[in-house]
Amino acid sequence: MQLDSLYQEVILDHYKHPQHKGLSSNFDAQVHHVNTSCGDEITLNITLEADIVSSLTWDGQGCSISQASVSMMSDLLLGKSINDASAILSSFCELMASKGTSTGDADLLEDAVAFAGVSKFPGRIKCALLGWMAFKDVVIQAQSK
Repeated sequence: MQLDSLYQEVILDHYKHPQHKGLSSNFDAQVHHVNTSCGDEITLNITLEADIVSSLTWDGQGCSISQASVSMMSDLLLGKSINDASAILSSFCELMASKGTSTGDADLLEDAVAFAGVSKFPGRIKCALLGWMAFKDVVIQAQSK
């Protein structure tokens, strides 16, 4: 099996079996982001304990890329410190900006390296980044409280 096929399977698996989907009623901050180019939507709730992401829940609708990406992101960032989560976010953003020239840091991004191929398609990059940009905003809101 080729790597691209494996990555497609990982994305489809997260789309069909999303992690942490279903908004928690208790949270420190909530954001709602919409990809205006396609209509994909994500609502993201976060709870912080000190500087640790103790809860990260979401709901949304959209393409397999946006939904799988936020699923992977929520699973990856849960339990991380804000500093570690920010490093992972930066790494994912660099991967998306690579235009297909990077394979990503598998140790840091884990399953999210599956989106390396998406970075070749400018129209799909916003889909992959939707949940990640929501995370960036929700952390700012939670920390300002």
